[in-house]
Amino acid sequence: MSRKPDFRNIEKVLRKEKPDRPTLFEFFLNDPLCEKLAGQKLAGANRVNLTIQAFKAAGYDYATVHGSEFRFNDVKQHQKETISLNENTPVTDRKSFDAYEWPNPDDYDYSVISDLVVPEGMKLMICGPLGVLESAINLAGYETLCMQIYDDKQFVYDLFEKVGTALLRYYKNSINNRNIGILMSNDDWGFNTQTMLSTAQMREFVLPWHKKIVELGHDAGLPVVLHSCGNLAELMDDIIDDLKYDGKHSYEDTILSVEESYKRWGGRIAILGGIDLGFIISKSTDEVYSRSKAMLELGQKAYALGTGNSVPEYVPDEKYFAMTKAALEA
Repeated sequence: MSRKPDFRNIEKVLRKEKPDRPTLFEFFLNDPLCEKLAGQKLAGANRVNLTIQAFKAAGYDYATVHGSEFRFNDVKQHQKETISLNENTPVTDRKSFDAYEWPNPDDYDYSVISDLVVPEGMKLMICGPLGVLESAINLAGYETLCMQIYDDKQFVYDLFEKVGTALLRYYKNSINNRNIGILMSNDDWGFNTQTMLSTAQMREFVLPWHKKIVELGHDAGLPVVLHSCGNLAELMDDIIDDLKYDGKHSYEDTILSVEESYKRWGGRIAILGGIDLGFIISKSTDEVYSRSKAMLELGQKAYALGTGNSVPEYVPDEKYFAMTKAALEA
């Protein structure tokens, strides 16, 4: 049930307008799904081009890519069902901060963006290696970061300065290309009940860097999307009125459903995705389709249909296609 891509539709959504037809939005698709959609194995130098073809085949007007292989040299944390936020972190105090080999975003190759084959009608959405808060936590550890706010606040300021400045440079190097249509700042901020730092601390250390990222995108004429998991209700006014994000992605029924989020904020910011992953996995294809169709009916302006977060491998393909069918059949 493929269709011709037209980037103007997702642009209209992000301008809080009604698109010409129901529009899809997703952060990423899992590799086996991409291989099914593209009809080839994702391997080698053509991997990103095949991912773009998969997004096209699935009915999207854009595809998500990285600008380069830049990332902070954090230590791999132990992973089982969850990932440790405290284990083996390399920058925990002033001494380790000074000894750490901070990577320079300018040392990485961004020419891959120019070499990509972007189908007619499509553009690319640049995402980050990780976000401002995520990177700080990966480098310092969550508990250490929280304690250092009280023990050595200047260390925390300096840590966010290093992280934020590098991410700004990464994005600046990434967006100078005619194929780029959206800048995504992906940075998980919260738990199910609250933000990871207090709202005051978020405003002090994290949000100023997000404001700079949004300004960078807007200065380049790009809409800017925030992908962030967690309960951000206390910061939504900041996200909309101060940071001036054009769209917000990531929703969970256990926090606030996409339907309620749209009713609360849909007139002020584009609501993207939101069909809860737990719902998609546990309900029938008919139920997934029906909820998706109803959400499109509710969100005729400033809404694009998608999952609450992304499409990991544990999402059955038939459930994913039941969701997208609601948009593609129109």
